[in-house]
Amino acid sequence: MTIADQLKPEIDEIAPAIQCVREEVAKVLVGQTVMVDRLLMALIADGHILLEGIPGLAKTTSVKTLAQAIDTGFSRIQFTPDLLPADLIGTQIYRPQSHDWVVKHGPIFTNLLLADEINRAPAKVQSALLEAMQERQVTIGDETYRLPDPFLVLATQNPIEQEGTYPLPEAQVDRFMLKLRVLYPKQEEEREILRRMARRERPTVEKVITVEAILRAREVADAIYVDPKVEDYIVDLVFATREPARYRLEALERLIDYGASPRATIYLAQASKVQAFLAGRPYVTPQDVKSVAPDVLRHRVLVSYEAEAQDLTSDDLLQDILNTVDVP
Repeated sequence: MTIADQLKPEIDEIAPAIQCVREEVAKVLVGQTVMVDRLLMALIADGHILLEGIPGLAKTTSVKTLAQAIDTGFSRIQFTPDLLPADLIGTQIYRPQSHDWVVKHGPIFTNLLLADEINRAPAKVQSALLEAMQERQVTIGDETYRLPDPFLVLATQNPIEQEGTYPLPEAQVDRFMLKLRVLYPKQEEEREILRRMARRERPTVEKVITVEAILRAREVADAIYVDPKVEDYIVDLVFATREPARYRLEALERLIDYGASPRATIYLAQASKVQAFLAGRPYVTPQDVKSVAPDVLRHRVLVSYEAEAQDLTSDDLLQDILNTVDVP
């Protein structure tokens, strides 16, 4: 019996709990199935996710609803220009009665952290969040404190209103496993949103999955089989963003300033495994890789001024890469 055959019963055992989460979230969210699956993907893959979209597309609602469906800790921080690092991670407080200092933990000490409008935070706050996202720890005074496990940052940002914002530095953007662009709903979906939400009484979301089940899902997803040919395909996609000419993409040489980092290769493999897991398969297919590649790579490929002058985005260039690189 192969490893894949051994994994299939375990995937089938966990699948009902994952489906229950989808169903609970669907009580509130209409459509947006890709966004919900990407949120679950980030949770299972132990990666952070950045949601970008104009106001009113249920970015905050989706994260809050997911948190309600999970029996775990949740904090929401509204990022503003006057926010201080201490407001996020906590601070030391002097107690005159006992003449000593105590540490007051900030809202970052939770399992799911909703960083709402993250690009409104100043650089000092962003750097404090950077340590938490990468190292899963924060420093208060001279002491370092571990964050709970799981720890997941779900951040939102508004792409159209740039007044009073601080664009995220590339080093921080690269810490997000996925960047998801949230689009308008379809007409029939918006009609259902009207019927469901244009009333005082709102749907109630129940807690249907535990932290232990999520950690178990992580173990199973991590064991998903990746064939060496699929591994080569993942590496080829990332290298095509750095050396397009090697993959018959000479036109992209002047359109890409910087390609994806090795972190992209790692995250693309991890996301592909979870995609296979969510589909109920114990192995990764090239289609799994292609389906998650835009969300993993779009914020890691920096386009040139020439590309911007032609109104080309990283998504456009990635589509060319996905259409051209040979699929095993």
